Amino acid sequence: MKAGAPDFLWLLILSLVTYTVKAQAPKFSNDFLNIGVGARSMGMAGAVSSNVTSVQAAYWNPACLPYNPSRFQVSAQHAEWFSGIGSYDYIAFGKRFDEEQRSFGSVSLIRMAIDKIPNTLRLLGPDGSIDYSRIEEFSVSDYALLVSYARKLNDDRFSLGASAKIIHRSFGTFANAWGFGLDAAFRFRSGPLSIGLMGKDITTTYNAYRFSFSEEEKAILQQTNNSLPVSSVEYVLPRLLAGFSYWFSLSEKLRLLASADVEFSNQGTATSLWGSRSFNADPRFGVEIVFVQKVFFRLGAGNFQRILVNGVSEERELSFYPTAGMGLKLGKLTLDYALTNIGNVGIGLYSHFISLNLDL
Repeated sequence: MKAGAPDFLWLLILSLVTYTVKAQAPKFSNDFLNIGVGARSMGMAGAVSSNVTSVQAAYWNPACLPYNPSRFQVSAQHAEWFSGIGSYDYIAFGKRFDEEQRSFGSVSLIRMAIDKIPNTLRLLGPDGSIDYSRIEEFSVSDYALLVSYARKLNDDRFSLGASAKIIHRSFGTFANAWGFGLDAAFRFRSGPLSIGLMGKDITTTYNAYRFSFSEEEKAILQQTNNSLPVSSVEYVLPRLLAGFSYWFSLSEKLRLLASADVEFSNQGTATSLWGSRSFNADPRFGVEIVFVQKVFFRLGAGNFQRILVNGVSEERELSFYPTAGMGLKLGKLTLDYALTNIGNVGIGLYSHFISLNLDL
């Protein structure tokens, strides 16, 4: 039996699963957690680790949570990733623990998925004929549950926070994985200046994979010269995120926030803007204009890379993706929107982010 055109998507998914588990470099694990949450943050290219004060701080820098002015806050997001090929959803609940506004906790859930993937493994009937009624659909989905807590120190300019992460990855009925990790963070704020530090996956995040192909599926994979994945463990190495932001007062009603983040890791690639194959520093920049604390306009730039010219020569050129967004605050409800061009490769692959925050 030969793999034909209907098998293409299935073989692609299988290849991704196999590669994820067998890859030697851990930097590609749990990549869905590197996307970001909240349209405000995405509109600023993620350069928010020092200035986000909504419940979304649990993802970007949990040490910012105590500066949330709300007693209880709900946040939700929906995004169409790669022009609708994948869906990316987020919901979070956060609560202040004391009247002095010194401590804050939250629970966040992130899901990224590609749904309705046709499973063509059983496309051929027992007599060898094609039977489209045997095609079933499945989803490839990633989940992350974050439980976060942060508290201001005796000096209110300083705060500490942490997020415990439980990871679940599901590839239909064929494979699943469970993992655990921990982030720790620090924030300093003095007037218009804010500085944030966050250690991501400080314990090293582990994912343990288990595969459950039926005997029929194993036989089909072997007949089509596909190797069978085996249960394994992958991990994500620690990284350090440093952020800086400053508020400028332009007029009585107009303010401007300038922000920059840099993520340091030893997971470098040849395309890194700063660094080498064993170390890199990835910068991102954002600007937010605020009018009477109700209308927001945002711009950002991130994903800086030095890519090969024409993909063949040793000459490299600078590449980055731009972001833009806006927000509107209506009483206790804040609605945000962001637009990003994921690959910066022309038309088509735009992703739309819509999120809201509700203060209770």
